[in-house]
Amino acid sequence: MTVTSMPQPTLPAQRVPDAAEEVILGVDTHKDIHVAAVITTLGASLAHQEFPATAVGYRQLLAWARSFGVLHRAGVECTGSYGTALTRSLRREGIDVVEVNQPDRATRRKRGKTDAVDADAAARAVLSGRATTVPKSADGPAADMRVLRLAKESAVKARTQALNQLKAVLLAIDPDLRELLTGLSNPALVATCAALDVDDRGEAVFTMRLLARRIQHLSDEVKELTRRTARAVRSCRPQMLDLVGVGPDSAAVLLIAAGDNPDRITDEASFAALCGVSPVEQSSGKTQRRRLNRGGNRQANAALYRIVMTRTRWDERTQKYLERRTTEGMSKREIIRCLKRYVARELYRHIQPLATSQLSSAA
Repeated sequence: MTVTSMPQPTLPAQRVPDAAEEVILGVDTHKDIHVAAVITTLGASLAHQEFPATAVGYRQLLAWARSFGVLHRAGVECTGSYGTALTRSLRREGIDVVEVNQPDRATRRKRGKTDAVDADAAARAVLSGRATTVPKSADGPAADMRVLRLAKESAVKARTQALNQLKAVLLAIDPDLRELLTGLSNPALVATCAALDVDDRGEAVFTMRLLARRIQHLSDEVKELTRRTARAVRSCRPQMLDLVGVGPDSAAVLLIAAGDNPDRITDEASFAALCGVSPVEQSSGKTQRRRLNRGGNRQANAALYRIVMTRTRWDERTQKYLERRTTEGMSKREIIRCLKRYVARELYRHIQPLATSQLSSAA
């Protein structure tokens, strides 16, 4: 029995362009390889090819794309993960890189799915103007804060898991020792278990001491990562920490969301949309309404929520606003949404480069 494979979607036939003609590059990025496609400004497909995701591969990809004509623009998928290094390499060569989303399911059902088709679609998204997002540069303090927060989140998660395991083991030990440890606060329980003498006291006691010392080590990691994050925030945007309710963690999350090139965010409405605190139009016919924005960076959204909740307790201006809106009949949830939008507007001025902020305040 002969098994025949299904035909794969292919790109149109290649042609040789004029050397002075402008071309557009599209790249579908992966962990080990990148697939590139080149089209003309009239939308004609020229070629596609695979390249390794290495420094040499990036140079080969750029030289190959430029062999078809003048290259000024490129659309790249996953600029925040697999395409980060390629994006940085293309920018160093003076090429404007645009972040491209993956094609939606309807488009893929019509055109099929191959890496070459995705790369070609990335180039066409740039050509049509459908993709206009400037990717993060990922080469400054915001990128450093991102990896620090990544390590801190994993350390906090591991510490919580170890503490839960310690309390689970505590239920099965000798009753006399269990009664001695029951009722202690978490820090006291960890300190006591870390100092236990495990000689001839069984594997459960040994495990408790091991877990307690692991918790202490993870706590030291969390403190060091928090200190480094705060130092990174003070080095680039110290004025943010002077705002009520804005601590190093919340400031870091918002700076990470904006990236190391926050000038790519054109106005405060764009920043609010990035944080998911801008209302979304949902009108049809005679019905005119807006709905909650459930998109955007959810960590930045959570940071704005923490800032608002802190201000409702300690900021007199926010408390007066809360009272006034409550009198007008708004629910607390609706008021918090409004406050998050106002906080995003305030923070936008501090996240922008200092020169831009100073010029705005002077005007």
